[in-house]
Amino acid sequence: MNQTIDVILKRKSIRAYEDRPITDAERKAILQAAMRAPTAGNMMLYSIIHIRDQKAKEMLARTCDNQPFIAEAPLVLLFLADYQRWYDYFLLSGAESLAALRHEELQKPEEGDLFLACCDALIAAQTAVIAAESLGIGSCYIGDILENYETHRELFKLPEYASPICLLCFGYPTEQELERPPTTRYDQDFIVFEDEYRRLEDDEFEEMFRQAQEKFAEAGEQRQGIDNFGQMMYARKFSAAFTKELRRSVKVMLRAWEEG
Repeated sequence: MNQTIDVILKRKSIRAYEDRPITDAERKAILQAAMRAPTAGNMMLYSIIHIRDQKAKEMLARTCDNQPFIAEAPLVLLFLADYQRWYDYFLLSGAESLAALRHEELQKPEEGDLFLACCDALIAAQTAVIAAESLGIGSCYIGDILENYETHRELFKLPEYASPICLLCFGYPTEQELERPPTTRYDQDFIVFEDEYRRLEDDEFEEMFRQAQEKFAEAGEQRQGIDNFGQMMYARKFSAAFTKELRRSVKVMLRAWEEG
C-alpha cells in the first residue's frame, strides 16, 4: 500500500505519552507541513499558538472538560480561525477610504468569514496531524476547546476575529497506546453518497449501528431509562452538560464576530 495512505489508515488518537520531548526540528517540521495545507485564496485564515507555558496547559486540562493528559503532552498547539490579521491589514491599507469612495459601508468579518477561516484552521491542523504521524508522533484532537470561550479568549489574549477552533496534543505514544488498535469507522455505504444527499432508512440505521448496539447490550449499561446505543449517545454526547456549554460558548464567540 502507498506509504502515505498507510500512515493515515493506522492513525489513532493518542492520550498517553512517553516521557520524551519532541525536538525543535520535529516541531518545525510539523508546523512547516501545517502551513503547506490548502487554504482559501492563499490567505491562510488561521493562526497557531504553540502553548509552552505549563500553567496554561494545566488550565486547559481543566477548562477542556477535565482531561489531565493535556497538561502532560510534550507539544500542544492551538489552531485559531483568524480573520483579525487580514482585517487589520485591510484597515492599514485604507479599506475604509476605499469603501467611502465607493459609497459603501466598510465591511467587517461575519459568520461566513468565520466558517471559511474554520475550514482553513482545521485543514492546517489535520495536515499537522498527518505530518506528526509520519514521524512516529501521536496526536489527539481536543474539541472541548470550543467550550469556555471567555476564559480561553482572556488566556490567549484573543481579539474579536480570532477564535479557538481546535486544540491538538502531540507526543510519542506509550507502548500500551501503540498496542491499542484504531477505533472502527462506519461503512462507506452510510457516509458516501452519489450526486445528492440521502437520508438513511430505518433498516440502514439498524445495520450501521449493529456492532455498537451489540457492544452496548453486552456491556449491560442500561440505566436511567437508556435502553439502546442511540439513547446512550444522545445522553452521553448530544445532551450532555459539556455539549450544552459548547453551544453556549460558541454563541458568545459568534456574537464577538457580529459585534466586533
